[in-house]
Amino acid sequence: MKNPCTATLLIKCQDRAGIVQAVSEFLYRYGANIVTLDQYSTEPEGGQYFMRVEFAVDDLPNVFDNLEESFSHTVAKTYQMQWQLFDNAKRKKVGILVSKYDHALLDILWRWQQGQMNCDIACVVSNHDDLRQAVENFGVPFHHVPVTKANKAEAEAQIHALMADCDLLVLARYMQILSPEFVSRWEMKVINIHHSFLPAFVGADPYRQAYDKGVKLIGATAHYVTAELDQGPIIEQDVHRVTHRQNVVELRAIGQDIERSVLTRAVRWHIENRVIVTGNKTVVFN
Repeated sequence: MKNPCTATLLIKCQDRAGIVQAVSEFLYRYGANIVTLDQYSTEPEGGQYFMRVEFAVDDLPNVFDNLEESFSHTVAKTYQMQWQLFDNAKRKKVGILVSKYDHALLDILWRWQQGQMNCDIACVVSNHDDLRQAVENFGVPFHHVPVTKANKAEAEAQIHALMADCDLLVLARYMQILSPEFVSRWEMKVINIHHSFLPAFVGADPYRQAYDKGVKLIGATAHYVTAELDQGPIIEQDVHRVTHRQNVVELRAIGQDIERSVLTRAVRWHIENRVIVTGNKTVVFN
Protein backbone atom coordinates (compact mmCIF):
# COMPACT_ATOMS: atom_id res chain seq x y z
CA MET A 1 0.00 0.00 0.00
CA LYS A 2 1.17 3.53 -0.75
CA ASN A 3 1.79 6.00 2.03
CA PRO A 4 -1.32 8.26 2.12
CA CYS A 5 0.97 11.31 2.14
CA THR A 6 2.83 10.50 -1.07
CA ALA A 7 2.31 11.66 -4.63
CA THR A 8 3.79 10.70 -8.00
CA LEU A 9 4.83 13.14 -10.70
CA LEU A 10 5.35 11.98 -14.31
CA ILE A 11 7.17 14.30 -16.71
CA LYS A 12 7.95 14.27 -20.44
CA CYS A 13 9.76 17.14 -22.17
CA GLN A 14 12.74 18.14 -24.30
CA ASP A 15 15.95 17.45 -22.42
CA ARG A 16 17.94 20.45 -21.22
CA ALA A 17 20.12 21.36 -18.29
CA GLY A 18 18.49 22.16 -14.97
CA ILE A 19 15.35 19.98 -15.02
CA VAL A 20 16.24 17.83 -12.02
CA GLN A 21 17.32 20.86 -10.03
CA ALA A 22 14.15 22.79 -10.89
CA VAL A 23 11.86 19.91 -9.90
CA SER A 24 13.81 19.19 -6.71
CA GLU A 25 13.87 22.83 -5.63
CA PHE A 26 10.15 23.18 -6.27
CA LEU A 27 9.36 20.17 -4.11
CA TYR A 28 11.75 21.38 -1.42
CA ARG A 29 9.84 24.66 -1.17
CA TYR A 30 6.74 22.62 -0.33
CA GLY A 31 8.61 20.69 2.32
CA ALA A 32 8.46 17.51 0.27
CA ASN A 33 10.86 14.61 0.68
CA ILE A 34 11.75 12.76 -2.52
CA VAL A 35 11.26 9.02 -2.03
CA THR A 36 12.28 7.80 -5.49
CA LEU A 37 13.43 9.58 -8.64
CA ASP A 38 13.87 7.79 -11.97
CA GLN A 39 14.88 9.53 -15.18
CA TYR A 40 15.78 8.71 -18.74
CA SER A 41 16.90 10.70 -21.77
CA THR A 42 16.93 9.36 -25.30
CA GLU A 43 20.18 11.19 -26.14
CA PRO A 44 23.19 12.54 -24.20
CA GLU A 45 22.10 16.05 -25.22
CA GLY A 46 18.90 17.41 -26.73
CA GLY A 47 16.89 14.21 -26.58
CA GLN A 48 13.50 13.58 -25.08
CA TYR A 49 13.51 13.49 -21.30
CA PHE A 50 11.35 11.41 -18.96
CA MET A 51 11.07 11.54 -15.17
CA ARG A 52 9.09 9.75 -12.48
CA VAL A 53 9.41 11.20 -9.00
CA GLU A 54 7.58 9.96 -5.93
CA PHE A 55 7.60 12.28 -2.94
CA ALA A 56 6.10 12.60 0.52
CA VAL A 57 4.66 15.81 1.91
CA ASP A 58 2.77 16.65 5.07
CA ASP A 59 -0.95 17.38 4.78
CA LEU A 60 -0.95 16.42 1.11
CA PRO A 61 -4.76 16.44 0.62
CA ASN A 62 -4.91 20.11 1.64
CA VAL A 63 -1.94 21.30 -0.42
CA PHE A 64 -2.37 19.07 -3.49
CA ASP A 65 -4.37 21.52 -5.62
CA ASN A 66 -2.11 24.44 -4.79
CA LEU A 67 1.00 22.36 -5.48
CA GLU A 68 -0.41 21.22 -8.82
CA GLU A 69 -1.36 24.74 -9.94
CA SER A 70 1.95 26.21 -8.80
CA PHE A 71 3.97 23.55 -10.63
CA SER A 72 1.98 24.21 -13.82
CA HIS A 73 2.76 27.94 -13.79
CA THR A 74 6.43 27.63 -12.83
CA VAL A 75 8.51 24.55 -13.61
CA ALA A 76 6.20 22.94 -16.17
CA LYS A 77 5.76 26.18 -18.11
CA THR A 78 9.47 26.97 -18.09
CA TYR A 79 10.45 23.58 -19.48
CA GLN A 80 7.34 23.07 -21.65
CA MET A 81 6.52 19.81 -19.92
CA GLN A 82 3.78 17.30 -20.51
CA TRP A 83 3.12 16.10 -17.00
CA GLN A 84 0.71 14.41 -14.60
CA LEU A 85 0.49 14.53 -10.82
CA PHE A 86 -1.19 11.75 -8.84
CA ASP A 87 -2.22 11.52 -5.20
CA ASN A 88 -1.14 7.97 -4.33
CA ALA A 89 -3.86 7.65 -1.70
CA LYS A 90 -6.53 7.78 -4.42
CA ARG A 91 -6.93 4.24 -5.72
CA LYS A 92 -7.68 3.86 -9.41
CA LYS A 93 -10.96 2.23 -10.43
CA VAL A 94 -10.48 -0.63 -12.87
CA GLY A 95 -13.05 -2.30 -15.11
CA ILE A 96 -12.38 -5.66 -16.74
CA LEU A 97 -13.75 -7.03 -20.01
CA VAL A 98 -13.54 -10.75 -20.72
CA SER A 99 -15.12 -13.41 -22.94
CA LYS A 100 -14.79 -17.10 -22.03
CA TYR A 101 -11.11 -17.67 -21.19
CA ASP A 102 -10.71 -17.09 -17.45
CA HIS A 103 -6.97 -17.43 -16.73
CA ALA A 104 -5.98 -13.76 -17.04
CA LEU A 105 -9.16 -12.53 -15.33
CA LEU A 106 -8.84 -14.84 -12.32
CA ASP A 107 -5.18 -13.98 -11.83
CA ILE A 108 -6.01 -10.28 -11.56
CA LEU A 109 -8.97 -10.88 -9.27
CA TRP A 110 -6.96 -13.17 -6.98
CA ARG A 111 -4.07 -10.72 -6.71
CA TRP A 112 -6.52 -7.88 -6.09
CA GLN A 113 -8.23 -9.91 -3.36
CA GLN A 114 -4.82 -10.59 -1.77
CA GLY A 115 -4.00 -6.87 -1.71
CA GLN A 116 -1.34 -7.13 -4.41
CA MET A 117 -3.16 -4.77 -6.79
CA ASN A 118 -3.57 -1.29 -5.32
CA CYS A 119 -6.85 -0.48 -7.07
CA ASP A 120 -10.60 -0.97 -6.86
CA ILE A 121 -12.22 -3.44 -9.27
CA ALA A 122 -15.45 -1.73 -10.31
CA CYS A 123 -17.00 -4.57 -12.30
CA VAL A 124 -16.46 -7.25 -14.92
CA VAL A 125 -18.30 -7.13 -18.25
CA SER A 126 -18.49 -10.11 -20.58
CA ASN A 127 -20.15 -10.89 -23.88
CA HIS A 128 -20.87 -14.36 -22.43
CA ASP A 129 -22.45 -15.38 -19.13
CA ASP A 130 -20.08 -18.29 -18.44
CA LEU A 131 -17.86 -16.57 -15.84
CA ARG A 132 -20.57 -14.92 -13.75
CA GLN A 133 -20.25 -17.24 -10.74
CA ALA A 134 -16.45 -17.15 -10.76
CA VAL A 135 -16.47 -13.34 -10.71
CA GLU A 136 -19.24 -12.98 -8.14
CA ASN A 137 -17.32 -15.33 -5.83
CA PHE A 138 -14.83 -12.46 -5.47
CA GLY A 139 -17.63 -10.04 -4.57
CA VAL A 140 -17.25 -8.17 -7.87
CA PRO A 141 -20.31 -7.14 -9.93
CA PHE A 142 -20.69 -9.06 -13.21
CA HIS A 143 -22.57 -7.74 -16.23
CA HIS A 144 -23.50 -9.77 -19.30
CA VAL A 145 -23.49 -7.58 -22.42
CA PRO A 146 -23.96 -9.71 -25.56
CA VAL A 147 -22.31 -8.36 -28.70
CA THR A 148 -23.39 -9.06 -32.26
CA LYS A 149 -22.79 -7.30 -35.56
CA ALA A 150 -26.29 -5.87 -35.31
CA ASN A 151 -26.01 -4.43 -31.78
CA LYS A 152 -22.29 -3.58 -31.51
CA ALA A 153 -22.85 0.18 -31.14
CA GLU A 154 -25.53 -0.30 -28.49
CA ALA A 155 -23.38 -2.86 -26.62
CA GLU A 156 -20.40 -0.52 -26.56
CA ALA A 157 -22.60 2.31 -25.29
CA GLN A 158 -23.78 0.02 -22.49
CA ILE A 159 -20.19 -0.95 -21.64
CA HIS A 160 -19.16 2.69 -21.60
CA ALA A 161 -21.99 3.51 -19.21
CA LEU A 162 -21.05 0.64 -16.88
CA MET A 163 -17.38 1.67 -16.91
CA ALA A 164 -17.89 5.44 -16.93
CA ASP A 165 -16.28 6.01 -13.52
CA CYS A 166 -13.26 3.80 -14.24
CA ASP A 167 -9.71 5.05 -14.69
CA LEU A 168 -8.59 1.96 -16.63
CA LEU A 169 -10.18 -0.82 -18.69
CA VAL A 170 -8.46 -4.20 -18.87
CA LEU A 171 -9.15 -6.60 -21.72
CA ALA A 172 -8.47 -9.96 -20.05
CA ARG A 173 -8.94 -11.97 -23.26
CA TYR A 174 -11.99 -10.02 -24.45
CA MET A 175 -12.52 -11.51 -27.89
CA GLN A 176 -14.19 -8.49 -29.46
CA ILE A 177 -12.62 -5.68 -31.48
CA LEU A 178 -13.45 -2.32 -29.94
CA SER A 179 -14.57 0.35 -32.38
CA PRO A 180 -12.37 3.40 -33.03
CA GLU A 181 -15.13 5.55 -31.50
CA PHE A 182 -15.02 3.56 -28.25
CA VAL A 183 -11.20 3.57 -28.09
CA SER A 184 -11.04 7.33 -28.65
CA ARG A 185 -13.03 7.87 -25.44
CA TRP A 186 -10.44 5.85 -23.47
CA GLU A 187 -7.16 7.04 -24.97
CA MET A 188 -4.25 5.14 -23.36
CA LYS A 189 -6.64 3.86 -20.70
CA VAL A 190 -7.33 0.42 -22.17
CA ILE A 191 -4.79 -2.42 -21.73
CA ASN A 192 -5.05 -5.60 -23.78
CA ILE A 193 -3.24 -8.91 -23.42
CA HIS A 194 -2.40 -10.34 -26.81
CA HIS A 195 -1.64 -14.04 -26.82
CA SER A 196 1.39 -13.58 -29.03
CA PHE A 197 4.78 -11.89 -28.92
CA LEU A 198 3.83 -8.87 -31.04
CA PRO A 199 4.43 -7.83 -33.77
CA ALA A 200 4.50 -11.51 -34.78
CA PHE A 201 1.31 -13.53 -35.27
CA VAL A 202 -1.28 -10.80 -35.03
CA GLY A 203 -4.96 -11.63 -35.33
CA ALA A 204 -6.69 -14.91 -34.57
CA ASP A 205 -5.24 -18.21 -33.29
CA PRO A 206 -1.61 -17.12 -32.86
CA TYR A 207 -0.58 -20.41 -31.21
CA ARG A 208 -1.65 -22.29 -34.32
CA GLN A 209 0.31 -19.74 -36.39
CA ALA A 210 3.34 -20.22 -34.13
CA TYR A 211 3.09 -24.01 -34.36
CA ASP A 212 2.83 -23.89 -38.14
CA LYS A 213 5.96 -21.72 -38.27
CA GLY A 214 7.88 -24.07 -35.97
CA VAL A 215 8.89 -21.30 -33.58
CA LYS A 216 11.28 -21.95 -30.70
CA LEU A 217 9.93 -19.10 -28.56
CA ILE A 218 6.34 -18.20 -27.75
CA GLY A 219 5.22 -15.19 -25.75
CA ALA A 220 2.57 -12.66 -24.84
CA THR A 221 2.26 -8.91 -25.14
CA ALA A 222 0.40 -6.37 -23.00
CA HIS A 223 -0.23 -3.11 -24.82
CA TYR A 224 -2.44 -0.05 -24.84
CA VAL A 225 -5.35 -0.33 -27.24
CA THR A 226 -5.53 2.03 -30.21
CA ALA A 227 -7.80 2.19 -33.23
CA GLU A 228 -5.26 0.14 -35.22
CA LEU A 229 -5.65 -3.51 -34.18
CA ASP A 230 -2.79 -4.87 -32.03
CA GLN A 231 -0.56 -1.89 -32.82
CA GLY A 232 -0.77 0.15 -29.60
CA PRO A 233 2.23 1.05 -27.40
CA ILE A 234 3.69 -2.06 -25.78
CA ILE A 235 3.94 -2.05 -21.98
CA GLU A 236 5.30 -5.54 -21.23
CA GLN A 237 6.26 -8.77 -22.97
CA ASP A 238 7.65 -12.17 -22.01
CA VAL A 239 8.63 -15.38 -23.75
CA HIS A 240 9.13 -19.09 -23.06
CA ARG A 241 11.38 -21.46 -24.99
CA VAL A 242 9.61 -24.38 -26.69
CA THR A 243 10.62 -27.21 -28.97
CA HIS A 244 9.21 -29.26 -31.82
CA ARG A 245 7.78 -31.67 -29.23
CA GLN A 246 5.00 -29.30 -28.10
CA ASN A 247 1.71 -29.41 -29.98
CA VAL A 248 -0.79 -26.55 -30.29
CA VAL A 249 -2.62 -27.48 -27.06
CA GLU A 250 0.63 -27.51 -25.10
CA LEU A 251 1.76 -24.23 -26.64
CA ARG A 252 -1.54 -22.66 -25.67
CA ALA A 253 -1.20 -23.85 -22.05
CA ILE A 254 2.33 -22.47 -21.79
CA GLY A 255 1.19 -19.25 -23.43
CA GLN A 256 -1.66 -18.75 -20.98
CA ASP A 257 0.81 -18.83 -18.07
CA ILE A 258 2.78 -16.08 -19.80
CA GLU A 259 -0.37 -14.08 -20.52
CA ARG A 260 -1.35 -14.02 -16.85
CA SER A 261 1.96 -12.68 -15.60
CA VAL A 262 2.46 -10.20 -18.43
CA LEU A 263 -1.01 -8.67 -18.08
CA THR A 264 -0.74 -8.45 -14.29
CA ARG A 265 2.59 -6.63 -14.49
CA ALA A 266 1.29 -4.18 -17.10
CA VAL A 267 -1.84 -3.37 -15.08
CA ARG A 268 0.16 -2.97 -11.87
CA TRP A 269 2.66 -0.62 -13.53
CA HIS A 270 -0.16 1.48 -14.95
CA ILE A 271 -2.03 1.84 -11.67
CA GLU A 272 1.25 2.66 -9.91
CA ASN A 273 1.87 5.44 -12.47
CA ARG A 274 5.05 3.92 -13.83
CA VAL A 275 4.27 4.19 -17.55
CA ILE A 276 4.84 7.18 -19.83
CA VAL A 277 3.63 6.92 -23.42
CA THR A 278 5.78 8.51 -26.09
CA GLY A 279 4.54 8.13 -29.64
CA ASN A 280 3.96 4.43 -30.20
CA LYS A 281 6.35 3.41 -27.42
CA THR A 282 6.37 3.46 -23.65
CA VAL A 283 8.93 4.30 -21.01
CA VAL A 284 8.30 2.07 -17.98
CA PHE A 285 9.99 2.90 -14.67
CA ASN A 286 9.49 -0.48 -12.99
